[in-house]
Amino acid sequence: MKNSERSQLNGEAEEEDDEEENLNGGLEAWERSYADDRSWEALQEDESGFLRPIDNSAIYHAQYRRRLRGRSLTAATARIQKGLIRYLYIVIDLSRAAAEMDFRPSRMAVVAKQVEAFVREFFDQNPLSQIGLVTVKDGVANCLTDLGGSPKSHIKALMGKLGCSGDSSIQNALDLVHGLLNQIPSYGHREVLILYSALSTCDPGDIMETIQKCKESKIRCSVIGLSAEMFICKHLCQETGGTYSVALDESHSKELILEHAPPPPAIAEFAIASLIKMGFPQRAGEDSISICSCHKEVKVGVGYTCPRCKARVCELPTECRICGLQLVSSPHLARSYHHLFPIAPFDEATPSRLNDLHYISGSTCFGCQQSLLASGNKAGLWVACPKCKKHFCLECDIYIHESLHNCPGCESLRQSNPVVANEG
Repeated sequence: MKNSERSQLNGEAEEEDDEEENLNGGLEAWERSYADDRSWEALQEDESGFLRPIDNSAIYHAQYRRRLRGRSLTAATARIQKGLIRYLYIVIDLSRAAAEMDFRPSRMAVVAKQVEAFVREFFDQNPLSQIGLVTVKDGVANCLTDLGGSPKSHIKALMGKLGCSGDSSIQNALDLVHGLLNQIPSYGHREVLILYSALSTCDPGDIMETIQKCKESKIRCSVIGLSAEMFICKHLCQETGGTYSVALDESHSKELILEHAPPPPAIAEFAIASLIKMGFPQRAGEDSISICSCHKEVKVGVGYTCPRCKARVCELPTECRICGLQLVSSPHLARSYHHLFPIAPFDEATPSRLNDLHYISGSTCFGCQQSLLASGNKAGLWVACPKCKKHFCLECDIYIHESLHNCPGCESLRQSNPVVANEG
C-alpha cells in the first residue's frame, strides 16, 4: 500500500473519531456514565464545609404521611368496605415500545423488577388473594400464569418470558382477562392492572364494547402508563372505577404500582356481606407420599390435606381442585383484618418540642430504642402515638403503618393491664 493511501485512510479514521467525540460532547466513557446520572446534584455542603449526600428521608417521610393522612380522611368521611379476597390480573405490555431506554436499562427491565416487588408486597398485604400474569406482544395477549397464591411461581414465569416485539392491543388483553375473571365467584373482587408502554393500541374490533363488557362484569381496570397519557386508557379507568396515572421516572412508577397493593374500596354491588365456606387443611406428615392435585405429581411430605375431600394441595391459600373449597390458614385470616382496622396516623412533633432538648434528651424511640437526637446533638424528627403517647422515629413510623399494623406502645399497655389488675 502506498504512503498516500495510508495517510488517506488515517485521515478518514481521525475524522470518524472527531465525529464520535462531537456526538458524545467530548467526554470520556467514565464521564458520560456520570453525566447521565447527574450524581453531583445529590450532594450538599454541611456546616463544616464537607460534601454530604442529601438526606432524603425527611422528604420521603413527608410524602408518606401525606398519603397516610389522605387515606385516613377518606376513611373518616365515609364508611368504606374493602374486599379481602381479590383476584387480580397484571397485564404487562411487551410490545416494541417496552424496549425504549428512557427508563434505564429499559422499560421492560424496570417493569419486570417492579412487578416482582409488587407481587411480594401484594401477597404480604392480601394473603387470601390471588394473582395472574398476562403479557401482550405482537398484538396478541397470552396468559403467562393462572390465578394463584405463590409469588415464586409468578416471578419465575415472568423472568423466563421477557422479550419485546410487535404492537400492543388493549382490547385483546381485556377480552382474555374478561373471560378468565368471569369464572370467579361472586364474593371475589375482580381487578386488572395494566402496565402500558405503547402510545397506541392495535385492536381487531370495537374496544368500547369490550370496555362496556368489563363494566357490566364489575371488573375494576387500572392503568399505569410509562410514556404519555392516552384517552382510551383514561376512559377505561373512568368507566370501570379504576385509576389512571402516568409515571414520571423509575421511582415514581414503583410508587404508583405499590399503591395498588392495599385493597381498594369495594364496588357498591360487592359491598353486601356474604358468608364464604372455607376449609383449614392440616399439614401433611413428613413421610407421607401422595399425588398433589395442583401439579399432578407425586410428592413426599409436602403440602396440605383438604378437610372435605382429602385431596393434597401444595400451598395455601388456594382453591381445592377436586371439591372447590377455599383453603386457607388461620394466620392468613388474621393478617387480612388490618385493612378493616387500620392504625391512626401518628402525631408529628411540634416545633416547640423539637427545640426543647431537655424534653427530648432522655427520650428514645419506643420501637428501635435508638436516640431521637440527630447528629450534632440536635433534635431529629419524630412522631408520637395519639393513644399511648409513645415516641417513634420516622423509620419505625413507616414500618408500623406499612408492615406491622400494630402499635408496640398500645400492645405493651394491653399486656401490662392484666398484670396490674391481678396485683390489685
